[in-house]
Amino acid sequence: MSPIPPSDRQPDAIPDLSGAIADIDTVTGTAGAGENAIELKASEGLSQGQIVRRRFLRHRGAIAAMVVLGALVILITTSIGWGPIPGWWKHSYSATYPIAIPGGRPTLEISLSEGIHFGEHPFGQDTVGHDMFAMTMRGAQQSLTVMFLIGLLATAIGVLVGATAGFFRGRTDTLLMRFTDMMIAIPVMVIGMVLGHWVNGASAVTLGLALAFVEWMAMSRLVRAEFLSLREREFVDAARVAGASSARIIVKHILPNAVGVIIVNATLLMSAAILLETALSYLGFGIHFPDISLGNLVSEYQSAFTQRPWLFWWPGFFIIVIALSVNFIGDGLRDAFDPRQRRIPSKRKMARAARKAAR
Repeated sequence: MSPIPPSDRQPDAIPDLSGAIADIDTVTGTAGAGENAIELKASEGLSQGQIVRRRFLRHRGAIAAMVVLGALVILITTSIGWGPIPGWWKHSYSATYPIAIPGGRPTLEISLSEGIHFGEHPFGQDTVGHDMFAMTMRGAQQSLTVMFLIGLLATAIGVLVGATAGFFRGRTDTLLMRFTDMMIAIPVMVIGMVLGHWVNGASAVTLGLALAFVEWMAMSRLVRAEFLSLREREFVDAARVAGASSARIIVKHILPNAVGVIIVNATLLMSAAILLETALSYLGFGIHFPDISLGNLVSEYQSAFTQRPWLFWWPGFFIIVIALSVNFIGDGLRDAFDPRQRRIPSKRKMARAARKAAR
């Protein structure tokens, strides 16, 4: 029998996958449509500010961090007073008192039956009789002052430098960014130590103002990148055609659209600021006695960790809680301002949206 010519051979059977592909596309399209429908329904009729606020309020970690940080700020500011405003705590951070319990152990007691009992010295006392609760509150006040000053002033400097470089470009951009690169090349801790030594023994306000000139570089680069992108948008061209000046375009048109990046990085900058102040005070280049900061307390009582650990615990606890709270708030703000951070609906919501679409 002669072989079958190649032209007469039957091709191998290829399964028809068009139906399966169509089913996959249908399922994927339905899921995507349901997800988009839920997203659009949730933001329908809302302004950008309302959308950001609703996204932030859905971030449980950020809300919990705000509650914790707010409670700490209220405790710190009202307990021993602030400036001329008196506080409700009866002991002073600078005075010495008789040792209430041998060894200066904390008088704080927490019991399920009797509740919380603070006693005379809830955080304990040091060897000379200082009240650790009052000293910790004073240290937290000074550290918070430095943190907020660094955050506000460094953000202002970074936004000014980054906005100027990103909008005008050319020689202005080159000059400002090369200076920024030079500052970044020097370790932050080294600059902070030099400035801390320069204002040695100064107040928290002076130290905060000095350290603000160390922490602005990262903010300036981020703002510059944002301005380079936004200055090419259509609304900026429309403002130029309408005769708006460069200052008005920056303040009224570009800056409001970059506020998300600025706010998020300002919170992260404040978290890094309190750690920088703590490290400098620990090394002896920050706030000194007779004034107090949390890093100063950790440095002062580190040798007593094995015998009187409560002298070390409480300042370290407040440092960790404040830094973590600010970080969580920054994380929530980042998710709220970033339009790419979308909340994935649950299967129940997807099914409900699919049923509504089918009606």
